[in-house]
Amino acid sequence: MLIMYTKRQTKTAPNTCETILFEMGLTNIAGVDEAGRGPLAGPVVACALILPPGCIIEGVTDSKKLSPARRAILAKEIITNATAYSYGIIDAETIDKINIHNAALLAMAQATDGLHLKPKVALIDGKFSPPLSMPTLHIIKGDFHSHLIAAASILAKQTRDEIMYSLHQIYPQYGFDKHKGYGTKAHKEAIRHYGPSPVHRRSFKY
Repeated sequence: MLIMYTKRQTKTAPNTCETILFEMGLTNIAGVDEAGRGPLAGPVVACALILPPGCIIEGVTDSKKLSPARRAILAKEIITNATAYSYGIIDAETIDKINIHNAALLAMAQATDGLHLKPKVALIDGKFSPPLSMPTLHIIKGDFHSHLIAAASILAKQTRDEIMYSLHQIYPQYGFDKHKGYGTKAHKEAIRHYGPSPVHRRSFKY
């Protein structure tokens, strides 16, 4: 079942999505977001997260707007307050096989299915929702309109960055610790010099 969110999508009314659902008496609402669509290397990582009704963690916003240090602090606070959270991780090889769009949806589905509490509704960031066994509500700019999605985006980004730090230890020549696999000038030059590694997405243009 797909629910379309259309009410109060304005720059002055953030975090209204789950508020409306809580007012309807729904509980165990999950926010779902992913990180890593655009990089040339590494996995795409999704997080599904349930917070207690009314739980607002100060400073939670779109993960891309946070410094690494602030994001790490908030990630710990989110985990401490979470009722449940889970990750879906799709590697570069699978991304090449099924394309990044399908890989991101698959990561979201894995993350949501991995929750030990089944959500009554899943709030999905973006234009598309993965096939799930519960109603879904997909929200453009969801990390602005939903506190749950914003919190999930922070955990997804934090986890993916930690994976890229680990991959840097295996492939230090690419500088994954700095650019996290994104297509910076230095990264592209390293690919031209060393060739792609096993964790590079061969279907992407270098």
